[in-house]
Amino acid sequence: MTSSEIRQKFLQFFKDRGHTIIPSASLIPENDPTTLFTGSGMQPMVPYLLGEVHPRGNLIADSQKCFRSQDIDEVGDNRHTTFFEMLGNWSLGAYFKTEQISWMFQFLTEELGLDPHHLFITVFRGNEQIGIPRDDEAVSLWQTMFKKVGIEAEAVDFAETNGMGNGRIFYYDETKNWWSRAGVPNKMPVGEPGGPDSEMFWDFGVERQHHEYSPWRDKPCHVNCDCGRFMEIGNNVFMQYQKTETGFKKLAKPNVDFGGGLERMVAACGNDPDMFRIDVLYSIIQKLEKISNKKYPTTQESSEDAKLLRSFRIIADHVRAATFVLGDDFGVVPSNKDQGYIVRRLIRRAIVQGSELGCTGMFTADIARTIIETYADAYPELIHNKEKIITTLEKEEAKFQETMRDGLHELEKIIKETDGKLSAQNTFDLYQSFGLPLEVIQDKVPEIDMVGFRKAFEGHQELSRAAAGQKFSGGLADHSEKVIHGHTATHLLHQALRTVLGTHVGQKGSNITAERLRFDFSHTQKMTPEEIKRVEEIVNEQIKKDLPVHFEVLDTDEANERGAIGIFEDKYAQLGGKIKVYFVGDDTRGFFSKEICGGPHVAHTGEIGSFKIQKEEAVAAGIRRIKAVVD
Repeated sequence: MTSSEIRQKFLQFFKDRGHTIIPSASLIPENDPTTLFTGSGMQPMVPYLLGEVHPRGNLIADSQKCFRSQDIDEVGDNRHTTFFEMLGNWSLGAYFKTEQISWMFQFLTEELGLDPHHLFITVFRGNEQIGIPRDDEAVSLWQTMFKKVGIEAEAVDFAETNGMGNGRIFYYDETKNWWSRAGVPNKMPVGEPGGPDSEMFWDFGVERQHHEYSPWRDKPCHVNCDCGRFMEIGNNVFMQYQKTETGFKKLAKPNVDFGGGLERMVAACGNDPDMFRIDVLYSIIQKLEKISNKKYPTTQESSEDAKLLRSFRIIADHVRAATFVLGDDFGVVPSNKDQGYIVRRLIRRAIVQGSELGCTGMFTADIARTIIETYADAYPELIHNKEKIITTLEKEEAKFQETMRDGLHELEKIIKETDGKLSAQNTFDLYQSFGLPLEVIQDKVPEIDMVGFRKAFEGHQELSRAAAGQKFSGGLADHSEKVIHGHTATHLLHQALRTVLGTHVGQKGSNITAERLRFDFSHTQKMTPEEIKRVEEIVNEQIKKDLPVHFEVLDTDEANERGAIGIFEDKYAQLGGKIKVYFVGDDTRGFFSKEICGGPHVAHTGEIGSFKIQKEEAVAAGIRRIKAVVD
């Protein structure tokens, strides 16, 4: 089956079971400062998992665009990608483990036709220190499903040290079978939801386990090892808990959050562990074969094959990811910070690998055209934003070719000044600032201090992680009082900007922590001090009025008739669905703001206290940014 067929089968399967199908959220998160990109299907659903009312009901399914920048350096093997599609279904307090496990077994074995003898399951081992028990309930439910097809599913603990034995279901600790956006329980911020999960793995065959060259050939094989035999294809998260100041409390209504990698399911259906051979990725590989005049290797038996495979895979993944980020309705452009930096890094890494393959001239835009064509039906925004995608890639590639030339010039200069003895810092600067690959540097200077280079590289990674941790600490997901105040303040700010600057102003993204709020909006000119002052005054006027805030679930026509503004109305209008609109004001004093939003918000504007703009600046062509605080 193709990716498109499996995507459609999944959505139809859950539609037949009462779920509403919703469109993919943007790759650029709104009101979520915990991450630069939408990295999971669960991420846009956090407010609803915590109790907010979803405008489409309590049974939801979708195929969500996802991007994980932390996986960039892992790309090159047979399964890691930075961009992927996550098939998801949610029960917001409706059904729980019994229905979910039964349906997932049915979907995988009957709808996709996967042989249950090749399916293996993992569950949460439990943790007495945090008061959360072992998930024996999930084990029992899985055993019942396997028994229906004649398989006795033995549950085994500590397979990671003792091996699999005759097990089919395996217990693991919270590093493997606990899910929250923040990871393991002790790293979760207060307010974050999480819970034990039960993952499904596909077994590609024992013959893939212990090749002579495998570094895992003498270690115990189990479903979570790295030998390549098993691949996770889906994860049932049972959202039962919320982190508190004193530990964990059970949610009033437990939720189900399933996420399944579409690409991985396609690989399982084809029983080929090389995910880059599935249709949507192999079409990119085939295009790249024509451009490079090289063939994608069928084996990895030589170092040359391994090198070719890595280059093909990095290019295919990185250009696909860049195409989707650039083509998102909130798509960013390459820059030296935040999401723009990641996009630039993707494009540049792809270009470097293109040179390794022997590609001549510019090629990323040609590959992007293939990607747009492949995904046009599922993600029409790629068609709408095609010109922007192609133009941006062409400009960025031309710019980087120039940077590469500058890097080679700088390398020659350093070689001359040091008699060919590059320091580790010299090497790292050429790699980081100019994007010169180590192979290019080593062609000129064969002896490089790799130990020193790795130390400099790891130091840079630590600084980057620390900066990201500071910048994106907290988040709307925790529903803390200060964050909710900032969230409502952005609605007041949005309307105030439209009042002062004009109705062309539209929100282009926001980022809210307990310390500050950041609001991006469409406007072509720098705001004058007078405009900034007037906007600030208008917001504070609404706060002093102590206006009531409430929401209503409306269909799109009624929301438009009542003057609601928002980011997602076009997508929901395409589906003829309902949307959630927050109103600030009342019939007596009038409504100051009417905006499409998932929530949560304060009950009255007076709770906010006061609003102060700290900075107004440009972030991209036609996009301005305001940084502000609330007290």
